[in-house]
Amino acid sequence: MSEQILNKVALCIVAHADDTEFGIAGTVASWVRDGWDVYYVICTDCSGGGPDDAEDLSPAVRQRTVETRKLEQRAAAQILGVKDVIFLDYPDGLLQPTLELRREIVRLIRQYRPSRLVCQSPERSWTPTMIIPRYHPDHLAAGQAALAAAYPAAQNPWDFPELFEEGLKPHKVSEIYITAAPVLNHYIDITETMDVKLEALRAHESQVGHNLEFLERMLRDGAGALGEPHGYTYAEAFHLTRNG
Repeated sequence: MSEQILNKVALCIVAHADDTEFGIAGTVASWVRDGWDVYYVICTDCSGGGPDDAEDLSPAVRQRTVETRKLEQRAAAQILGVKDVIFLDYPDGLLQPTLELRREIVRLIRQYRPSRLVCQSPERSWTPTMIIPRYHPDHLAAGQAALAAAYPAAQNPWDFPELFEEGLKPHKVSEIYITAAPVLNHYIDITETMDVKLEALRAHESQVGHNLEFLERMLRDGAGALGEPHGYTYAEAFHLTRNG
């Protein structure tokens, strides 16, 4: 049996603090319960999560926002049992799928050697409706960079040879779970972890505290709609692709 099947490590790569709690936290909690080591990679520096009616955009206010959001993300991860949160600190709102970002993700894939990688979709879905927050340009950029890193770069010794020379040998991710994809083909039962998903979401007080009741109802309704056709009370949906 291959290393990729035996190695119960999952790497979740998203743009912002709280993206995981909204999109995949029920799945993460279920994997942790099954003995998986889960790591979060947050691509941005979390500096763009202030209130929409903000009147002070000074560096000091932005720095407080960064510190708050990172603390909240670490608290949410702890609730779920995530092993660690890695922040890449690219400017929030300006993320691009650059070679630099791809290299950093390849480095992490080769370092942690996950069997599973979770990322955001690099494409929009236009039916039945485009839900704007799910298609933040940072989300699309993070998804594009993560997929390019997973294949072929992470498993190809000729990509980023400087990493090879550092001792970071190629690694092939077995399964890639893409959230908010135009085509969904895999549904995970989160009935037993829905409550802990919402508990983790509450840790993002600065982002959801003013609208928590509505957001919890929205997430329950959405997860219920995804789960019902498959016999689950609640589910999260992905496009799952297996790498070889």
